Amino acid sequence: MHYYVKSSNPEKQRAGCVIVGVFDRRKLTGPAATLDKAGGGALSGALRRGDLDGKAGQVLVLHHVPKVYADRVLLVGLGRERDFDETAYRKACHAATRAVRATGAIDAVSYLTHLPVRSRDIGWNVLNAALVAQDEDYRLDAFRGEKPRDDRRLARLTFDVPRRSDLPVGERGLAEGLAIGAGVALTKTLGNTPPNICTPTWLADQAQALAKPHSSIKFRALERDDMVKLGMGSFMAVAQGSRQPPKLIVLEYLQGPKGEKPVALVGKGITFDSGGISIKPSDKMDEMKFDMCGGASVLGTFKAVAELKLPINLVGVVPACENMPGGLAVKPGDIVKSMSGITIEILNTDAEGRLILCDALTWVEREYQPSQCIDIATLTGAIVIALGGFPTGLFSNTPSLAKALLDAGEDSGDRAWQMPLWEEYGAMLKSEHADIANITGGREGGAITAAAFLHRFARRMKWAHLDIAATAWRAKRATGRPVPLLVRFLIDLAGKSGDAAA
Repeated sequence: MHYYVKSSNPEKQRAGCVIVGVFDRRKLTGPAATLDKAGGGALSGALRRGDLDGKAGQVLVLHHVPKVYADRVLLVGLGRERDFDETAYRKACHAATRAVRATGAIDAVSYLTHLPVRSRDIGWNVLNAALVAQDEDYRLDAFRGEKPRDDRRLARLTFDVPRRSDLPVGERGLAEGLAIGAGVALTKTLGNTPPNICTPTWLADQAQALAKPHSSIKFRALERDDMVKLGMGSFMAVAQGSRQPPKLIVLEYLQGPKGEKPVALVGKGITFDSGGISIKPSDKMDEMKFDMCGGASVLGTFKAVAELKLPINLVGVVPACENMPGGLAVKPGDIVKSMSGITIEILNTDAEGRLILCDALTWVEREYQPSQCIDIATLTGAIVIALGGFPTGLFSNTPSLAKALLDAGEDSGDRAWQMPLWEEYGAMLKSEHADIANITGGREGGAITAAAFLHRFARRMKWAHLDIAATAWRAKRATGRPVPLLVRFLIDLAGKSGDAAA
């Protein structure tokens, strides 16, 4: 689908559909009132007949409104005006996009972008409307033997802005929305791809393919022998049960000031997690293909950053392997030596994400000395119990980094919630026979003790951990989170760097 920004009168739009809003109690928004006046009261008449009263999520299609050039007018319920906020705006955009697609219109113009959202400007409105439209348009039909689903799709969607002077900020919002949407779509596709195809090697190939059209991105991958030489005993312990060779995928985007230390993103890339010898229950084990969504989000973020041409230095690292119960698989009770030299007693082979990430964190610190390091992982089911399925769990040893990520989450609607990271939790990981164990003796605070484990390997960095086990997928579909949060964080960071340079 093609997206545009323009400023024009709603009644003069020669399009398949014009989209306008109606608040609760049948209150027409400005563009809707303009159409109603041009059409001799056609919209208000439909409201009086009770076809729509403006409650959130309601939609009504009117055909051939008099003196309106568009074939259709789509009315979208917005709910109570005093309660209209960012969430209500996004919900209205979702309802509008689904409804207009169902009409079969080839092109549409949305005036929902005129809506006043508290503390937000036109650029924000356009950005979020574009993200919603791309989310509704996303499909993955590559693995269907039959014909792809015959969804009628829009070919063109235009977002209108109130004044011509709003066009620059609207176009900037659209550019950001399209770049973030492209990164989200890539992350979704990687996550949704079945695990017999999405192996560590295939994931590395996708990272290399991402770098090809973007000269700003450099790709390399470390192989098993490389990682053995580096002493990544913890990562290799997880990988040894699978016939699929592990990969340490590395992306570099160095477009910031020369010599400035990069931001590092480290994403968990378990392309299938059976649990290993501590095998998972069969129920929903198919969803363990999503255990590489942290790594997928790193690739998606790089795609967005490259398309936006942000002036920053960024590195991405994805330790990728399968966790399988083969004859060579690591066993409960085994002790392995990490790259840092810390020994780990593996009490549960299903706590494998932290085992591959700890070596990746050590390697990133030694290789790049990053200014800030953020790891992203579907790490624990415990975070789902703690927070439900809405926010990502955030842990950090640096208050300023935590605040920047929280703010980026609020701004993007990809929210996070900060959890504690006190020393008492780290003490729970003591082992009788090694330096630390990979799990505690109980279930209490499982998401926190997992973060405390990772922190043991990131103490010398400004570090944050995003546990996305609750947010990376829903209803057997990858969500693309937390790409919007990460890209917003990097956009803000690039802006601050530019201000400092100026």
